[in-house]
Amino acid sequence: MKNLIKVIMVLGLSAFFACEGPPGPPGFDGRDGLDGITILGEVFEVENVNFNSVNGFKSDIFEFNPPIEPSDKLLAFILWDVENNTDVWRALPQVNFEFSNGVFSYNYDFTRFDFTFFMEGNFNLSTLPSEFTTNQVFRVVIIPADFASANSRVNFDDYDAVMDMLGKTDADVIKLQPKN
Repeated sequence: MKNLIKVIMVLGLSAFFACEGPPGPPGFDGRDGLDGITILGEVFEVENVNFNSVNGFKSDIFEFNPPIEPSDKLLAFILWDVENNTDVWRALPQVNFEFSNGVFSYNYDFTRFDFTFFMEGNFNLSTLPSEFTTNQVFRVVIIPADFASANSRVNFDDYDAVMDMLGKTDADVIKLQPKN
């Protein structure tokens, strides 16, 4: 008797799962999705920046062409040293406490259209050795805002980490000339 009940149950379940009804109505056609956008950061290098009392310890103005997006972020770095043929980059603002006569810093400002570098100090900057005021090299990294927020755990003060995040190498760096 137990075996008969088992056979009936198996046949009943088989019949239940074997049933097929009429097909349902067709679904709506979906809208075509928008093409994805390519989010690219850019890296620019500015060489031979000289700071002196004649230019008010400010660099020339460098333009973005085309202008960057209003939401983009900009990071600036100064070439601080070269160790074992490896560039050492420091994030701006960079404050220097080495001098007994005061403190000075390198800094930058930017708009969507351009950027510039400058020096500030609490003493006469003309007294600095030329190694701090002549032939300075800077790099500027443009980071799209969406990309920056998605990678918020990256140390944005670390030039190498930023370049890795953007998938950039030194070959991708664009050399800029000052605006005429």
